[in-house]
Formats: sequence, structure tokens, C-alpha cells
Amino acid sequence: MKVLVAEDDPETADYVRQGLAQEGHVVTVVGSGADALFRATHEPFDALVLDRMLPGLDGLKVLKMLRAGGIHTPAILLTAMSKIADRVEGLESGADDYLVKPFAFSELNARLNVVVRRPATTQVEQCIKVGDIELDLQRRIVRRDGRRIELQPREILMLEQLLRNPHRVMTKTMLLERVWDFDFDPQTNIVETHISRLRAKLNAGFDQDAIQTIRGAGYMIRSE
Repeated sequence: MKVLVAEDDPETADYVRQGLAQEGHVVTVVGSGADALFRATHEPFDALVLDRMLPGLDGLKVLKMLRAGGIHTPAILLTAMSKIADRVEGLESGADDYLVKPFAFSELNARLNVVVRRPATTQVEQCIKVGDIELDLQRRIVRRDGRRIELQPREILMLEQLLRNPHRVMTKTMLLERVWDFDFDPQTNIVETHISRLRAKLNAGFDQDAIQTIRGAGYMIRSE
């Protein structure tokens, strides 16, 4: 089994890594949420072990972004937060299980085996295509008219939101909430910056603009 472990405490990370390796698993360890998001969106894993209190992007946000991006790899959240409300929040965000620190490795290993064996309850969508743009949800590969386009993870998440809503204007507020998990901030230009980069990459070598700007409203993917 190939497992991604996201844990910023070196002692805990080494404890989990050694235990999983002794069980015969292939283990990748990262120490930040950004690294966890990047590896989980670019490599196939059988399971994820995510510390909730990661620096930068915390484990909960990483999990929400992965699930929003169509990645349903079984995941266990590790946390020192033991309140019932915290556990419920973790499970509702897409976690398959929740383990409170301190924990015994034998319990983590048993829970991993359970979530990996658990059958999927729904069929996972494989691909979204609108016009000449296609997104492979599993491999996170984007193509336009058959030509592969290299995008960053956040750009892929933004493109996915546009592709899932081809006949709907996606406002700045919607994109902030769904891609960055931010509340609306009228001062930020993060959406405009990423749209500009995404548009430049999608349009390189093509005559038609892939993204329509609806002035004063938001953005739409060009579907015709």
C-alpha cells in the first residue's frame, strides 16, 4: 500500500513512517499542507494520513480541496482536538476516519486497513469536458484540443469549478469559497491573478479565448 503522511512533528512523522514501513507499505512523508496537496494531486496513493494542524494549509483545508477536486483517496485525520464537534467537522469535510493523539500505531494501522478495504459508495467521476477543454479528474491532467497543458494545483481546482458550471457565471465570491476556502474579501485580487495565469496557459497557441469575463459579474468557460 502506498501511503502519504502529512505531519509537521518530526517525532510523530518518524513514528508513523517506521511503523508503516515495517508493515511493508511505501511511505511518503511531507511536513506542510501545501506539500500534501501537491503530492496528493500529482501522485496516486492508496491512503492519506493527515495531521489536522499542519502549517499553512491545515489538514482539514487540504482534505476539503482534495474532495472538491474529485480526489477520493481514503483519508485519516490525526489531531489533538478531541471534542465531538471537531470529530464531526473532520468527518463532514471528507475524512474516512479520525484518530486523536496520542495514539497507538497498531490502532492507526488497523484503521488504515479498514478505510482502504471499504467499498466506494458512489461511482467516481473520471473526466469533465466542455468544448475543447478536458480535465482528467483522477490524474489531474488538462488538455485543450488534445494538447496537454501544465497547470498548478490551484489552477486545476479553479478550472474544475468553471468546467462543472459551463452555463453559469462563477463570481469572485464563489471561487474564493470553493478554491481557497476564503470568505469574501473585496480587497483581494487573488482570483483575478489566477484567472489571468489560467487564461494565458489555456489560450497559448489558440485563437479563441477559453474563458469569458462577464464584466461586473464573474467568469464562465467558453462552451461552444
